[in-house]
This record gives sequence, structure tokens and C-alpha cells, in this order.
Amino acid sequence: MACEGNGISDERIGEALIKDVIEEELREVPAVDLPPLTPLAVQVETVQEQKIVNQLSKMIRIIGDRVQGDTEFQDAIDGVAQGSGSKWERFKQVACKVFEHGITWERIAVLFYVAGRLAVRMVEAHLPQSVREIMMWTVDYFRNNLLGWIREHGGWINSFSDLAVASMQSMSSMSSHRLGLVIIFVAGVTLGSLITWRLTR
Repeated sequence: MACEGNGISDERIGEALIKDVIEEELREVPAVDLPPLTPLAVQVETVQEQKIVNQLSKMIRIIGDRVQGDTEFQDAIDGVAQGSGSKWERFKQVACKVFEHGITWERIAVLFYVAGRLAVRMVEAHLPQSVREIMMWTVDYFRNNLLGWIREHGGWINSFSDLAVASMQSMSSMSSHRLGLVIIFVAGVTLGSLITWRLTR
């Protein structure tokens, strides 16, 4: 059962998470005049929601590192950014590719990461105004195609264990020292999710 009844909104968390992931990816590009993203998404309303967003955002970044090396996804991102015609239609094609084998927590994380990378590509192509469009497209896709699945699967609070496993799998090629740090990180995230879960009960 989703945690909507505990003052935690899966919709607010999802929208805030999309915004957070896009903003995090944009931190790596030189400062440019970006339109504010805040009015486009509902803001979290509780400390518990913000903790969930922060923890999920960290896991998405780890999962995103694996996708960053996937040339097929990078080509799809470039196709949206550089191709002619409707960018919205091309964005939907990328989203369909992400979910071609069904919806999972990891694939939702990948879509949010792809949105962040696409925002970076638009800024690099000197189209910073397109960042707002990407945010709107991702939120729209989330509301219409993913939110129902998230609620049916117990809400964001139930995503932690699956995303922690996916994060660990993303690290399998790292050196043992870095892997040890990741294990400590994931253990901390898991502990944090347990605390958050207890707070929402």
C-alpha cells in the first residue's frame, strides 16, 4: 500500500526527485542563465518526503553512472537533443525504450537520469530554455505512465531495497576500495530508509 495516507505523497516525491536529478546533472555544466525549475513541480511538504527524495537521488546518480557508459542510451539522448521534428515525440520514444521490458524501480531511476542528461545536452547545444520543457515532459510522463505503478507497488518507500541492489550492481566493476565505500554508502542509505519507513508508520 502506498504511503499517501501518512502525509507523504508519491506524486510530490516523484516530481521533486525529477527536479533534483535534473538540477544535479546541470551542476556539471558551466553556469548559464537557466530558467527556474521550481514552479514546474510540486515541492515536498514534509521532512520525511525530503529525506526520501535525497536518498533516492543519491541512488539514481549511482545507477546513472552505469547508463552513462551505455552508448545506445547516449545515442538516444543525442537523438532527442539534435534531431529535427518534435522533441516531445522523440523523448517519448526514449521513454518507451527505457520501459520496453516493463516498469521497474531501476528503469524509473534510469528515465529520471536520462532526463537529467538530456537537460545537459540541451544546455551544451545553447538551448537552456529547453530544460523547462524536459522537466515538464518528464513530470507529465511520470504522472501519466508511472505514478499508478508506483502506488500499486507500495509507493516510493518500497523502492529503496530494489534501488540499493541496482546501485550495488552498478558498482560491480569498481576497485575494491571504491566498492567498500559504496557498500558503506548503501548501508547508510538502507539504514536511512528504514528510519524513514519507521517515521511514516
